[in-house]
Amino acid sequence: MDIQHLTLDERHVAKHLPHTVESERLLRKEGMIHVFYDRATMLMVAETIKQHGEYLGEVRGHVRWGYHFANSIGYRLDAMGHQFPLYYGEMKISGGKYHVIPRTKPSQ
Repeated sequence: MDIQHLTLDERHVAKHLPHTVESERLLRKEGMIHVFYDRATMLMVAETIKQHGEYLGEVRGHVRWGYHFANSIGYRLDAMGHQFPLYYGEMKISGGKYHVIPRTKPSQ
């Protein structure tokens, strides 16, 4: 699969950025969220995965690629306000579009 020419799926961006209506809703619903520090970090993660990412296969119906970063790319935030730094970025691909997610480790 050529991941160089995929299009960013904007529908999923806001839920992975801090202080958006979508991420706040997800925090209330699930009790925690995984967010990038900002949109620029999210786009850098996507480009790095496109250039150097590892193919993870198909997990739960989506093709996935990932990359472990030396520096934190975002954080997990829980309902109590505790933050945990995240170093793994994952690209989830469906229908020629992708979105990226900061994670603790690759999906299994």
